[in-house]
Amino acid sequence: MTQLPIMDEAALPNLLEVFYDRVRKDALLGPVFNAAIEDWPGHLSQLADFWSSVMLTTGRYKGNPAMKHAVHAKQISPEMFDRWLALWTLTTDEMLPQKSAHAIQDKARRIAETLKVAIGRATLHHERFSAPYRSTPLFDADTLPDALLREHRTKSGVWGVIRVLEGTVRYHVLDEAKLSLILTSRNPGIIHPEQPHRVEPIGMMKMRIEFYNHKPVLAD
Repeated sequence: MTQLPIMDEAALPNLLEVFYDRVRKDALLGPVFNAAIEDWPGHLSQLADFWSSVMLTTGRYKGNPAMKHAVHAKQISPEMFDRWLALWTLTTDEMLPQKSAHAIQDKARRIAETLKVAIGRATLHHERFSAPYRSTPLFDADTLPDALLREHRTKSGVWGVIRVLEGTVRYHVLDEAKLSLILTSRNPGIIHPEQPHRVEPIGMMKMRIEFYNHKPVLAD
């Protein structure tokens, strides 16, 4: 005897539209989803493919959910998964037969646990490979050490980031490139290992230097 599918695929588009309308309006989830997704019709189409693949093994979805979520790891908290699942349970209970609702809710809980692990690993990786191992004190134009005004360099394997908190600093790279860069709070400067350089404050400013044992990712 042919086994009937656990749910009707035709129900997916309307289910997802109602559910994500609630997500977008939700105080906790809405800001993250609305910032991350620009093309909602396209996203809902992908989600229909995803749930079709998960529930009906159609194989239509070709993406990587863990990777897509890991990109936004810094914006996602464990509480968001609980809220997402609560809205998912509410919507599927309202719109699907009981057997289908329970089956898709169970799948969602398992997927949420998998994504929590992936995001946790991404967060740990980011923290491990983005944090400096040492930072200088905060300097202003009066307290900036003379050694930083003169040519100097970091040791082998040591990277630096010049963080300007206020004002403007000119960053002179003194190797073959002979670059002169303007640094502001929006534009930090990266120091390569053993690269000769110096800094030059332009008026009143505040800055510090962070030191890394790996190439840092410049981010706010």
